Formats: sequence, C-alpha cells, structure tokens
Amino acid sequence: MHWTNCVDKLTLNILTNFPGLNMQISEFQNVLILIAIAGFALMEFVTRRYQTTVNATANDTKLELFMFISLVALTQPLVILATQNMGEAWFSQWQGIWADWPWWAMFAVLLLGDDLTQYLWHRASHSPLLWPLHRAHHSAQYMSVRMTFRNNFFYYLMMPGLWIAGALLFLGFGGWVYAAYLTLKLTIILGAHCSWRWDEPLYKIRALHPLMWLLERTISTPATHWAHHALTNKDGIGHYTGNFGNMLFLWDIIFGTAHITRKYPDHIGLMDDRIHGQEHWAHQMFYPLAHSKRADSALRFGGTIYDENKNSN
Repeated sequence: MHWTNCVDKLTLNILTNFPGLNMQISEFQNVLILIAIAGFALMEFVTRRYQTTVNATANDTKLELFMFISLVALTQPLVILATQNMGEAWFSQWQGIWADWPWWAMFAVLLLGDDLTQYLWHRASHSPLLWPLHRAHHSAQYMSVRMTFRNNFFYYLMMPGLWIAGALLFLGFGGWVYAAYLTLKLTIILGAHCSWRWDEPLYKIRALHPLMWLLERTISTPATHWAHHALTNKDGIGHYTGNFGNMLFLWDIIFGTAHITRKYPDHIGLMDDRIHGQEHWAHQMFYPLAHSKRADSALRFGGTIYDENKNSN
C-alpha cells in the first residue's frame, strides 16, 4: 500500500497549476480523481487481483513512481506554463477568447484536440521510430492502476494532446467543463488499466448485453485495453497492434484498429524482456539520453525491435 499512498498524495496536485481553473473547481476535481485512483486501487486489493497478478519488481516501482512524479511535478506544469507564456507573448489578444462557448462545444473540441490526438500519438508510438519512447508502458508484466502513467519521460513531453490542452486552457477552456472532462477521462483510463476486471461480471448479465455492446465500442475497458498490452497476438485475444484508444475506444472503431473478444490475455508484457530480462528503469525512462546495455534492445541507437512474427519459430 506504500506505493499507492504516494500516488494518492501526489494526485492531489494534478492540474492545480492549470490557468483558468479557480481553486474551488481545481480542489473538487482533484478530490474526484483521488477517489477514482483510491477506488480502483482498493478494488484491486479487495478482489485480491493485485496480490495474485501484480508481480512488480523494485525496477518496476522505481520507473512507475519516478515517471508519475515527473509527469505531475514537471512535465505537465512545464507544458501548461510554456503554452501560457507563448500565448501571452504572441497571441495575448486571444487569451480567454473562447471562454463563453457552450459546454458541449468545449467538450467536443476537447475530444478532438486531446483524446483523438492522443489516439493518433499512441498509434504512432508503436512505429519503429517512436516505439522506444512508449516501450516502457508495455514492459510491465501486469495490469494495475499503478502502471497507468508508466512511460518514457519524452513520450509525455512530446505528446501533442498535452500541448493542445494547454493552448485550449489559454483560449478559455477552463472551469467546470475541463474539470469534468479530465476527471471522466482519467477515470476511464485508470479503469482500463486496473487489475480488477470490472467489465467481466457485467458481460454475464443478460439484461446488460445491449448496454455493454455499446459501452465497449465507446470507451476503453479492461477487456479491450488488456488486449493491447498482451504478450502475444497469436492467441486470438491479444491485439498490441491495435486498441489504441485512451478515453474513447470509438476511435479504434472508426479507424479500423479495434479488436473485441470480451476475453483477457493470460500474459502481459514484452517477449524480448521475457527472453533477455528487464531493461533498467533509467534506460526506459530517459532514452535517448540513457542507452540500454542489453545487446538485443530497442533502447539503443541501431537497436533491435522484437517482432513476434519474425522471431518466433
């Protein structure tokens, strides 16, 4: 529970530096996000999914903890501050110009400017060029709320959606609309990574079949997102070459990258780590500034990206 407590305390500071949100709204938003994290973490323990499936090492814990701290305390505030300063310097006449938009228009623009671009960025990060910046997220051999923000430092720093969100805040997308959007998005993302498979019992309730059919095609769920983290695609369940949606799975439906089975892969993680051992947390977090010492690694210039189709017998 020690790691979870650290996350809970740090989460209270999420977005408090965002311009456009007054203290009352920001505090309420942070409480809701804290409740989401604590709720999913609690269910992981109550259902004993955490104790039986999360086999985290000290290396995993360092990567996840340091990445979360850097995201909340450095990357996120830095991007928001940078967009605010650039806006004030070059486009001061536009500051707050969209503040009077109706809530539904703001929400629609956020879905396109933030969530759709995150889908596209996530999909691009599975290409050979960007894979080293996203590989850390897939190197966990378990699913849990604790690995939700596990990634390379530069993956978040370069994420277009984060910069677009900063620009939208400068243009007036603050207040309750942004707070509600972010809270909803993070709740869905945390739930999709949670080791407690909350969607599994719902699939078994006949009366909920129409609702679940719609839900799993609209938002990311454990079944669809676990498939994205699968060790292999060859079991017909795993689909690490698709299911890229973060908040909305609808993007996968629209762009043809969806794979829905309502089943969960038996194994999570990366095959090259199973063969050669874990990469050091610092190499995963700070590549290309830090390079792997492993001979067969994507975290070095000219390194090898494991291909299941080429490397399997």
